[in-house]
Amino acid sequence: MTNLYFVRHARPNYQNHDDLTRELTAQGLADRKLVTAFLWDKQIDVVLSSPYKRAFDTIKEFADAKSLDIKLINDFRERKIESVWIDDFEGFCKRQWEDFDFKLSDGESLREVQKRNISALKQVLKVCSDKNVVIGSHGTALSTIINYFDASFDYQGFQKIRDLMPWIVQFTFQGDSCVNIQKHNLY
Repeated sequence: MTNLYFVRHARPNYQNHDDLTRELTAQGLADRKLVTAFLWDKQIDVVLSSPYKRAFDTIKEFADAKSLDIKLINDFRERKIESVWIDDFEGFCKRQWEDFDFKLSDGESLREVQKRNISALKQVLKVCSDKNVVIGSHGTALSTIINYFDASFDYQGFQKIRDLMPWIVQFTFQGDSCVNIQKHNLY
């Protein structure tokens, strides 16, 4: 069995509009302790992360405490929305969930995000078979992964997790077949 623990990042500073460098808030930094406590006894072998600072920093405290290096996987990054900040983020999200191919001129569709993240996940399954793996992730990217294995996870499911930061979803695989998805609210 392979267990992949996708960790949605803790609370980010939305005043920083740069996706790559957006840091955690003071609350987000404090909430890393919840992640560390949850993962502590899970016998983690490997730690991976999106290259985005908020995802990396959310799992860094755990990785440091266990003396594990974090390997960055670019394809686990969050979706690109557009080169400019989107004011009607709610409307944009709903439209993307209603049409998985919808994207703005400089952004990614949810189908593209899902394809990229699932491809990275399949590589992890090949390289980390029968291991326990932590992956620093993001809300939308993680939601498209859940949707890939459980099509009933849709816009309504995404809405329910919008404010869950940090949040952990454990995928259990037997070979390359997902046999269980367990969602863990840390509060």
